[in-house]
Amino acid sequence: MGKRRKPSPPSRARLAVVTTAMAGGVVLTAGPAQAEPAPSLASVKEQVDQLNEEAEQSIERYNGFQEKQQTLQGDANRIQEKVARGQEAMNELRTQLGGIAAEQYRNGGIDPSVQLMLDSDPGGYLARAAAQNQVVDSQAALLRRALDEQRRLDQDRAEATATLAQLDEAGTSLAAEKKAVQDKLAKAQAMLNKLSAADRAKVNAQEAAATRASRSAATERPADAAPATGRAAAILQFAYAQLGKPYVWGATGPSGFDCSGLTGAAYRAAGVKLPRVSQDQWKAGARIARGDLQPGDLVFFYGDIHHVGIYIGGGKMIHAPRTGKNVEVLPIDAMPYVGAVRP
Repeated sequence: MGKRRKPSPPSRARLAVVTTAMAGGVVLTAGPAQAEPAPSLASVKEQVDQLNEEAEQSIERYNGFQEKQQTLQGDANRIQEKVARGQEAMNELRTQLGGIAAEQYRNGGIDPSVQLMLDSDPGGYLARAAAQNQVVDSQAALLRRALDEQRRLDQDRAEATATLAQLDEAGTSLAAEKKAVQDKLAKAQAMLNKLSAADRAKVNAQEAAATRASRSAATERPADAAPATGRAAAILQFAYAQLGKPYVWGATGPSGFDCSGLTGAAYRAAGVKLPRVSQDQWKAGARIARGDLQPGDLVFFYGDIHHVGIYIGGGKMIHAPRTGKNVEVLPIDAMPYVGAVRP
């Protein structure tokens, strides 16, 4: 019986093929990949509407953080100017004390209280000097002024430090909210991009129809808007003039608006200053029952009051809707109505 030969080891190429087949046999045996079906228009619309609503909530928070940041920046500038003036006053007092010290030195020695005042921590040393009755009458008024000025300066510096810390915090919140808005809008756009060509055409046709309706509304005003006078007339005149302008989040005009940016600008045109965000505008006037609505009133929507429009009569409002749309006329029943305010 002959000697049995051992089988030769598989080549590297053959081993690679076998290994690949074992690890990914489905890939080798599967047919052509199936394209993911395009989502339905109704499904996309529902998801996009939800994302846009979430984005608007973030936009109003962004507006609030931006307003806070601007206020804190103004406070910080004011306090820092106050600190600079206090430091100048302190330097002047120290110059006067330096003159006293020089005169005392020429006459045989420097009074301990003056020497302490010229040290790097005059406030602390002055307090000890006063406790030790080291302040002579001729210098008492100047030293008291210096001590008071130092105390004010220390307080102002502490206030400036706290305000700048709040400013940094507001800036961080502002950046985070801006990213949240951008992320939600990007997701909404990605959903729209998944639509079939036919459905995208339908969306474009709907947007075009809404634009035509808003332009038509500029000449077809509700009957109760026609007799508006005074402040209400000025508000409505401004609001109608903005029809067709784009929604731009964070904007207060003149080329684009978000919802509270539009209402604030309309009231400014009538000489009334409103808070920046919708939740604060809700608190800016008397609450009005739905049956008592008049043109020019502010109307609010959603449980957290993140949307606001201007009532124009006939159950309709002018509002800045959302990213991708323009300022338009819309029935107030088109969104979850919460209430109205007359500032």
